[in-house]
Amino acid sequence: MILTSFPHNPTTRCVELDFFERLVRFAREYEVMLVHDFAYADIGFDGYRPPSLLQVEGAKEVGVELYTLSKSHSMAGWRVGFVVGNPEMVDALAQLKSYLDYGTFQPIQIAAIIALNEGDEFIDQVDAVYQRRRNTLVDGLARAGWEVPRPRGTMFVWADIPGSYEKGSLDFAIHLLDRAKVAVSPGIGFGTSGDRHVRFALVENEHRITQAVRGIRRVMDELA
Repeated sequence: MILTSFPHNPTTRCVELDFFERLVRFAREYEVMLVHDFAYADIGFDGYRPPSLLQVEGAKEVGVELYTLSKSHSMAGWRVGFVVGNPEMVDALAQLKSYLDYGTFQPIQIAAIIALNEGDEFIDQVDAVYQRRRNTLVDGLARAGWEVPRPRGTMFVWADIPGSYEKGSLDFAIHLLDRAKVAVSPGIGFGTSGDRHVRFALVENEHRITQAVRGIRRVMDELA
């Protein structure tokens, strides 16, 4: 089985449809199952629209795709989502889940139905909010002397630790918390290859992000 997730958390990496076309050809040739976690399906910026695995002809023969209302409809914690694609894989998941859990609280189910039927406009509003927050953070960090990539999707910013800071991501995250009063996720928490990065989550409003950038600027001045 190959598990993918694009747009990606934590790295914010995005792909185009041709990536999934190559992946489906590979899976069909080598009889591999594909599982695409499409959690950030609706969060794309600057005109980018994340492609679906199931847009590829033949994808349903080898794979499934998972979707959640947590991000696009601001239902984090309600655990409402669904999986579509290959019937045998979906049946296997249904059987597995029957041993583990059942019965989402009915008012949450009803809210989810209304969101799916009537909430398309809300998705665009959520997108716009995250894009403004992304711009406020990335532009503010640049003015502070910390250049970070501008993500095309997700609700995160994945930033290289400034080159003058020689210790790892956990130490840097503690340093930011202590000196700038800003909490970030250390990249080491996502695996050893992330140890030269930290992840910002765009969960605060633009005013709070601006406040955070002012604290980070003081840290950057100290590192200069």
